[in-house]
Amino acid sequence: MRAALPILTVIAVIGVLWYAAVPPMNIRVSLDLAERMGESVTPEGVAERRALSIAQLLISNPDRIGETFRLERPRLPTPGQVLTELWATTGAMALEGRGFSKRSLIYHGWITLRSTLAGFALGLALGLAGAVAITYARVAEKSLMPWAIISQTIPIVALAPMIVVLSSQIGVEGRGLPKAIISAYLCYFPILVGMVKGLNAPTDQQLDLLKTWSASGLQSFWKLRLPASMPYLFASLKVGIAAALVGTIVGELPTGAISGLGARILIGDQFGTPLAIWAALLAAAILAGALVTGLDAMQRTVLRRRGEGA
Repeated sequence: MRAALPILTVIAVIGVLWYAAVPPMNIRVSLDLAERMGESVTPEGVAERRALSIAQLLISNPDRIGETFRLERPRLPTPGQVLTELWATTGAMALEGRGFSKRSLIYHGWITLRSTLAGFALGLALGLAGAVAITYARVAEKSLMPWAIISQTIPIVALAPMIVVLSSQIGVEGRGLPKAIISAYLCYFPILVGMVKGLNAPTDQQLDLLKTWSASGLQSFWKLRLPASMPYLFASLKVGIAAALVGTIVGELPTGAISGLGARILIGDQFGTPLAIWAALLAAAILAGALVTGLDAMQRTVLRRRGEGA
């Protein structure tokens, strides 16, 4: 309960702020719809309302504030509307036996998760290999690390279409590999930096002690450097898995994909269905939370077996 209370408090604050933002965001849409239906609004005319501020419109039309929470296509839906849409496209469809229907977010979440895990595995391999090289080779430290830092200055929204185009030019079929590459691009850097820090965590005295025992470099790695890097590794993995999910969703946008959470966000934007967009965003957040929670549980298990506090 002590662990859940801070999380519930943050959720409650977000919910209150979210609900408070709904009327200012939706009042113009509500007044436009009411006028089209022949109802009286103040002032009449779209041009006249555009000349007024949001605060003036809310003060002039207090009876319309309630309608801002019930719009079918709001600029900002309420948390309740988003949760209802999320349930309709996940739990309700699962109970009907349509959990993996192409209209279900469970199906689209699985498509995104599959590419995320593939990209995360690739980014993990690159990050670990780079960290080992930087730790043991000064040449790698001087050459790899600057390029790794520079690579993160390139906006992923600009790089993603280039990766998709290059993949198609070299004959790579399907959209899975480009998405995995984009995902790996975002997640390898935190893993690289965290592992470099972790592998260099042992003190000079500890390293000298192993030398007095005639330990080889490989033995020093397995017996000292790698165990000392575990807290750093898991911290970077949590950041990396979240970045990998973001990379996958971004990678789904320029590929023309029709499956995946990124594709649902894009399709919802194209067809003007804000609830579908927000439901997909919430599903992505839940998926990210589940992945990070899984890594946290793995961290606790590993550190407990090593006799350390999680």
